[in-house]
Order: sequence, then structure tokens, then C-alpha cells
Amino acid sequence: MHIGPMEGADLFVLQIASYLHDVGRPFQDSSKGLICHAERGAAIASELLGDFPLGPETRSNIIHCIRSHRFRGNSRPETLEAKVLFDADKLDSIGAVGIGRAFLFAGEVGARLHNPEIAIEETRPYTREDTGYREFKLKLCGVKDRMLTSEGRRMAEERHAFMESFFKRFLQEVAGKI
Repeated sequence: MHIGPMEGADLFVLQIASYLHDVGRPFQDSSKGLICHAERGAAIASELLGDFPLGPETRSNIIHCIRSHRFRGNSRPETLEAKVLFDADKLDSIGAVGIGRAFLFAGEVGARLHNPEIAIEETRPYTREDTGYREFKLKLCGVKDRMLTSEGRRMAEERHAFMESFFKRFLQEVAGKI
């Protein structure tokens, strides 16, 4: 909850949306990416919130935050709270934590640590050819340019610089240069 207060967001909306934003993730993972976890999560959250005494604008904003938080989703963040959640979610994917997550995900699908034999542009996600480095080059490198809040942009620049430094060293070590 660092960005929300700095940007003046409704922290009640943001807190509930934060708790529920990845509730649809198991559906996306089990479908190997065919089901959008943000869309499924918004539907699940809508059902879960049905019994709570929330005003229609609050409920709508929470659902919008969840639906629009995905990097490759069809819905763009429009409210301040949705923009804050979007940025916070992206910040989790970069920096030291992002590097760890990229390699963890590659390991979950049985991928190698690195594979210089196959061009990363030709590598498909959710396959043995996938790597943490591919995730960095094709997805994580562009995260800093997609941030929607000033604090999110500042934090993303710092985390991006760390990733650049890490992967520069990583490639040198893998190549046996150091």
C-alpha cells in the first residue's frame, strides 16, 4: 500500500481489489494461459462481493480494478485505484522479486535456466524452451514504460536498472566470461 496513499487513491477500494485481484489465477495457470485470470477474477469477485453492503460505485470500481490489472488484458485501467493496482501488480513482476518469479515460473514448466540455442522471439511461453531470460527480454523490459502513476514510474525505473545489471552479469556467467 505504498503507491495508493501517495497518489490519493481510495484505500478501501484498493485494499479489497488487492486481496482479490489474482483470485482467477489458478484458472489461467491450469489452462496454460487460455483463460484470462483478470476476467475470471472479476467475475469471481463480483459474486463474492454480492452479499457485502457496498455502494454500486465502490463495487464497480473494485471489479474494474481487478478486470484491468492484467498486463495483456483487454480492459485498460481508468480509475485512479485501477491505475494504482495495475502499477503495484507490475512492480511485483520486476526488480529482484521479478527475477526470482521469472525463474520460478520457468522452473514450474520444466524449462532450462538459459538456452542460447533458440532465439527468444521464437520461444513459446509455458514450454520447455521458455526461460527466465526470455520473460525478461520480451515482457519485463517493457514494464517500466507502461506504468500509469508517477510513483509507479519512479519505482519501476529503479527496479528496471537492477534487472539490466543482473541479466548483464547472468549472460556473462552463462557464457563463461566471468
